[in-house]
Amino acid sequence: MPPDLGPIITVIVVVAVVLFGLLLLVIVTRYFRLWIQSKMTRAGIGIFDLLGMTFRKVDPKVIVLAKIMAVQAGLGDEDGVTSRALEAHYLAGGNVRLVIRSIIAAHKARLDLTFKQAAAIDLAGRDILEAVQTSVYPKVIDCPPRGSPQALSGVAKNGIELKVRARVTVRANLNQIIGGAKEETIIARVGEGIVSAIGSADAHSEVLASPDRISKKVLSRRLDSQTAFEIVSIDIADIEVGANIGARLQADQAEADTRVARANAEGRRAMAMAQEQENVAQIEENRAKLVQAEAQVPLAIAEAFRDGVLGILDYYKLRNIQADTEMRGAIAHAGTATSRGAAPQ
Repeated sequence: MPPDLGPIITVIVVVAVVLFGLLLLVIVTRYFRLWIQSKMTRAGIGIFDLLGMTFRKVDPKVIVLAKIMAVQAGLGDEDGVTSRALEAHYLAGGNVRLVIRSIIAAHKARLDLTFKQAAAIDLAGRDILEAVQTSVYPKVIDCPPRGSPQALSGVAKNGIELKVRARVTVRANLNQIIGGAKEETIIARVGEGIVSAIGSADAHSEVLASPDRISKKVLSRRLDSQTAFEIVSIDIADIEVGANIGARLQADQAEADTRVARANAEGRRAMAMAQEQENVAQIEENRAKLVQAEAQVPLAIAEAFRDGVLGILDYYKLRNIQADTEMRGAIAHAGTATSRGAAPQ
């Protein structure tokens, strides 16, 4: 080695050592506290794991604190709570701390909730911690929703309307939160069940005497199927008697029947009038035929004269008979008119 390269190599080595020392100092300064916390709590995250998280654009503080919470709560790698799983959930856009808190709450409440389930629910956009809390402490849903001016309306078989307000106690079903229907579906199904239960009652008094029959019938229909909740109980909060829907419908039906009968009568009347006009036309037609037939008589007489069948004496006899007949008819008409005029006296 030439003697003039020795100082240069020495400077390079010193600079490299200084840079390495500075890099080590930066790493220790940035990750030493997290590494100590992980070491003291047996979280199992080393200094190089923390450095790798930085290169993978993962916040080491979030992962370390989440792993420490899990370890302190008795959850470990055998439960699926590994640093790799936490990093994957973080990179997927999930809330790592919320998921760990939810798993811890479920573990303390002896609920079967794995890390994969919790992570899937969180990535699906559902509040996993609220779901766990609802599973431990059931919530009450008003049916219809609170603030609604109208109650559920059902009509018994005797036609009396009943207005009902119910309270549904539900707990979260962690196995069906993903893809399960929400509160709106529960409210709609319970409302449908209440209306159906009231409609199957023979009289409204039966429902008023035992409102629990509504709850029992609704619960027996398994309305929480394919929903994110499990119905614990259905309680009737308020029930009141409404209008007599049956009587109103009967009155409306009677009025409709009356209108139909009037329309049918009007139709028959119109048909009768049309038939009358047809009869009048038929009479006029028959009169025209009679006049036409009478017009043939003089022609027949004239033809008889030409043929020598009818003589003058025979013609005069015929005229005398006609005159005598007309006179008798006139006398008969005069007698009838006189008797009619004297009847009122």
